[in-house]
Amino acid sequence: MAAIVRRRGCSALAVSKALGLRHLSASTALHNAAPNKTFSKPGIPNVVLVEGIRIPFLMSGTTYASLMPHDLARNALLGLIKRTGLERDSVDYIVLGTVIQEVKTSNIAREAALGAGFSEKIPAHTVTQACISSNQAITTAIGMIVSGSCHAVIAGGVEFMSDVPIRVSRKMRKLMLSLNKAKKLPQKLSLISQMLSPSALAPELPAVAEFSTGETMGHSADRLASAFSISRREQDEYAARSHKLAFEASENGLLTDIVPYKVPGKPETVLKDNGVRPSSVEQMSKLKPAFIKPHGTITAANSSFLTDGASACLVMSEAKALEMGFKPKAYLRDYVYVSQDPKDQLLLGPTYATPKVLEKTGLKISDISVFEYHEAFAGQILANLKAMESNWFAETYMNRSSKVGAPDISKFNLWGGSLSLGHPFGATGVRLVTTAANRLHKEGGQYGLVAACAAGGIGHGMIVEAYPN
Repeated sequence: MAAIVRRRGCSALAVSKALGLRHLSASTALHNAAPNKTFSKPGIPNVVLVEGIRIPFLMSGTTYASLMPHDLARNALLGLIKRTGLERDSVDYIVLGTVIQEVKTSNIAREAALGAGFSEKIPAHTVTQACISSNQAITTAIGMIVSGSCHAVIAGGVEFMSDVPIRVSRKMRKLMLSLNKAKKLPQKLSLISQMLSPSALAPELPAVAEFSTGETMGHSADRLASAFSISRREQDEYAARSHKLAFEASENGLLTDIVPYKVPGKPETVLKDNGVRPSSVEQMSKLKPAFIKPHGTITAANSSFLTDGASACLVMSEAKALEMGFKPKAYLRDYVYVSQDPKDQLLLGPTYATPKVLEKTGLKISDISVFEYHEAFAGQILANLKAMESNWFAETYMNRSSKVGAPDISKFNLWGGSLSLGHPFGATGVRLVTTAANRLHKEGGQYGLVAACAAGGIGHGMIVEAYPN
């Protein structure tokens, strides 16, 4: 959302009147079908999403492969500046999420901010919470604004799976440290000979399994799909749906959150995601199981793929946004984080988060016009939908008297999802929130619900409300 007025010194009320905007209130329903609900609280500023963008999400090992993660994050920040016309000194703070950190840029938010030309006087920090890291970045920004410590915060995230850090073994690290301290030649030679042993030379790869359970997420997804009796065909059908919808959204110009990226040394400018590949269920059915062989149902086709990408969004108090001449996209109304058993319920975060965030805001699932849920696996999405429709699950595991009720599939991830668009772990949350806001305006809805699962059995839910025209 570009800034539409740039009138310094004007009051928020004056600007809002000039633009015909509603000031500090969400009390008027936008549509006849929407409930009349007031979320504003005395003394607490409304928090708005001014704009959210992302560079194209690409499969790892493709066009971004020669870059570094802070390059991606820097260009997301630059894309946000260009899209909004934001003056860099108007930002109070920057927070980015990431999961697998590049050791050379441990605080990648700071490095990306400096690289994008933000003042060294603007603080920045990095958060990590698995697949909901940029969700955490957004809610961190909300907390800063609600507390009054900031008025304008950039939140975002980045992930770079083309070059993950691989360490030497722990044995080798200990030997190298000892060698650095050794003073006599015989001692040094002894340490060097130990360093040449196979056990010392074996590399240490980034963990792909849950630390607490030792199980990969793919194995957990396979077991979850089996527990809810979700067939391979159902999963392939859902994955095919995701790719079809993403392709149609891209072709119809709906993915307006994407900003072009001219990669240094490459002739072409990257304009769109490269993982969207519409396919038939029959073609998908030919792939072999990826995790539990030979009888598993999770395959490369019905799983999200390793992705490089970055995102960024501008979060502000409503008063500050209007004072600066911005027309916000949406109110960021309320959110919850949940956690559950990381072994048998690792990916069921949306099932637990959805009713909690609805109850917290006083909304019903029928009040929601737009659902944007993270798609880690087709089986994970379908398991959540089935869990929400199960009275037994609600009574047995959620201490509820009746089922949550699943989202209406006709409102669900209509512009594709992580299965097709890609899933850079640290960046997906901003995509979800921005897409929800964009869909609300395009489709004429008032409330959107964003939900996601994450490693460790964590989940997140957020209510987004369309900003009035």
